[in-house]
Amino acid sequence: MADQNRKHENLIIVGGGPGGLSASIYAARNGVNPLVLNGPEPGGQISTTSELENYPGFPEPIGGFELTQKMTQQAENFGVRLEYESAEKIAIVDNKFIVKTEINEYEAETLIIASGAEPKTLGLPREDHLRGNGVSYCATCDAAFFKNKKVAVVGGGDTALWEATFLAKFAAQVYIIHRRGKFRGAKILSDRVKAKENIEIIWDTEVKELMGEDKLSGLKIFNNKNNTVSKLAVDGFFVAIGHQPRTSFLPAEIELDSYGYLVADKHQHTNIPGIFAAGDVQDPDYRQVVIAAGSGAKAAIEASEYLEKNSPTFAAQTVINKAEAAQQTENFSTEQEPALSFNLKLD
Repeated sequence: MADQNRKHENLIIVGGGPGGLSASIYAARNGVNPLVLNGPEPGGQISTTSELENYPGFPEPIGGFELTQKMTQQAENFGVRLEYESAEKIAIVDNKFIVKTEINEYEAETLIIASGAEPKTLGLPREDHLRGNGVSYCATCDAAFFKNKKVAVVGGGDTALWEATFLAKFAAQVYIIHRRGKFRGAKILSDRVKAKENIEIIWDTEVKELMGEDKLSGLKIFNNKNNTVSKLAVDGFFVAIGHQPRTSFLPAEIELDSYGYLVADKHQHTNIPGIFAAGDVQDPDYRQVVIAAGSGAKAAIEASEYLEKNSPTFAAQTVINKAEAAQQTENFSTEQEPALSFNLKLD
């Protein structure tokens, strides 16, 4: 696409999950007019979660989709523009950031990368169908729903060991299913798991099938040592084989860690001046909605300050939300109404 056809933006936020939406709200309130590239599935990973009980401000559980819808509405109230486009490639040219989507090309003064991370799946039939109905990818999010029940965790790394330990606080029985005869995770985590009375380790075993129609009822498991198949009755199944950050579209110059996560400092700066990071794409440890939202707020504050210092054409805009704009329009219309006058002529 020719340079003259590029759409120029002060700030582009890549990702429309809690991190990106929070960033957009703070950026708009700081006088920036951000563009959010929502992607084809706005709301991020949390939109597929049936209920959240640990997001502040909601005494009753709220669905992940409903929460992100409220965030989206709040962003739009401050004039945030959201496009259902995905960033396919980002390049750095003359200290500007060229963002290519499937249909447009943008030039931005600064970027916030909030593209998220997605859990690795087992690829089993109906795994996606049972997600939120017994199948989960986040113990911190969903452990409380399985109080005094039986659950299984698949995996043998740090994530699986940590999630099993956390689940043991709620569930009556936790099974760890690992395809090998030895954990890959840290010894200290392995020792904690083995010390828990309500955790049982099932070695050399793979999950082959999820049982239950609309709700998980159990697993079919295969022991790869003796080639036997058996059934395991559980109420919950936690897939803990890692996450994959969405970073494939990023320029080669940007720093990633050994797992592919964006490296950011405590102010959300990456190694490239003008590029900031927020949400799960730079958080391999916690992956919580409230933390993603907080990092988005920090990234927006930093990006706004960057624009003020480095972009000579940047001018902060006056922020008026939709309700205020509607009220001002109504008041203006009332003030402009011509007064009725009567000229009575008496004969």
